[in-house]
Amino acid sequence: MTREAVSAAKPAVRAQAKTGKVHGAASAAVLKGLVYGAAVLTFAVLLFLLGYILVTGIPHLKPSLFQWNYTSENVSMMPAILTTVETTALALLLAVPLGLFTAVYLNEYAKRGNKLVNVIRITTETLSGIPSIVYGLFGMLFFVTRLHWGYSLLAGAMTLAIMILPLIMRTAEEALIAVPDSYREGSFGLGAGRLRTVFRIVLPAAGPGILSGVILGIGRIVGETAALIFTAGTMAQIPGLFQSGRTLAIHMYVLSGEALHMNEANATAVVLLLVVLLMNMLSALAAKKLTKK
Repeated sequence: MTREAVSAAKPAVRAQAKTGKVHGAASAAVLKGLVYGAAVLTFAVLLFLLGYILVTGIPHLKPSLFQWNYTSENVSMMPAILTTVETTALALLLAVPLGLFTAVYLNEYAKRGNKLVNVIRITTETLSGIPSIVYGLFGMLFFVTRLHWGYSLLAGAMTLAIMILPLIMRTAEEALIAVPDSYREGSFGLGAGRLRTVFRIVLPAAGPGILSGVILGIGRIVGETAALIFTAGTMAQIPGLFQSGRTLAIHMYVLSGEALHMNEANATAVVLLLVVLLMNMLSALAAKKLTKK
């Protein structure tokens, strides 16, 4: 090709490149607008829900709702608050160690490409998608009926522990995978064994990710109703391990279902929201402390 032909082709190439840049910039602007629009819409929906709950519930908060004993006159939510805390603590006490140690085995001890590990992961992901009502029916048939625990706090906590176990296990495993292999290699190079490396190096580095799974589990426990109705029951009292009790979510469901205490149900929604926020804040503070260490 002669110099004249090359010189004549240069403007066409430049025009084509300029056109491509214009189209690329237009596509990027459209995608950026969609991202911002989705973020604004999500934030607006969240603000609307929070505003609606606070506006409809705060005016109906009164001291009688926080009396120690529940009666049909005061409709106190204090037993439900304590039951919610007890159920959450017991379910986490059962699910977190089991899910965490399983994740440690799958990621740190099991051989890469192990078929059993793949089966466990597929089963875990399948269990995560099962509706809560199915867990409730299983808990009723096994814990309530088969083991003769009756409608009790322990039956409800066991059912919730099984429900959140796949979530905590998969979240913990992903957090362990995110830890760089250089951490492990450096620990092994200094003479540390596998067990010491896992508990002194890997787990602290994966702590924030593990706590994220715990926070998600707390949210699911506090907002659960279907599984607890079939296992823990709906008694408005502070229960023992083998006694029936209701959480805040069930308390709100029962009050709204009766249609006689809608104002108190709205006030319960405010307290439920505050309880969830408080638990999440405590978990976030714990995650920050682990990160600083």
